[in-house]
Amino acid sequence: PELNPIERLWQLLKKPLKNQLFSSLQTLRDRIQEIFDQLTLEQVISVSSYNFILEALFYAASY
Repeated sequence: PELNPIERLWQLLKKPLKNQLFSSLQTLRDRIQEIFDQLTLEQVISVSSYNFILEALFYAASY
C-alpha cells in the first residue's frame, strides 16, 4: 500500500474529512473537491514521489 500513490493521497484526504457528517453524496463530493483544490504542488509531489522509500531504506541500512 505504501508504494501506491493513491493510498498516500487518501491519507491527505482523510484528515480534513475526519468526524464530519455530510447530508448528501454531493456535499461529500464538493468537500473532497475543495480539499483537492487546496493541495499544494509540494504535497502532490510528495505523494507521487518515492523519495520517502529511499529515505526509509537509508535509515534502516544505517542500523
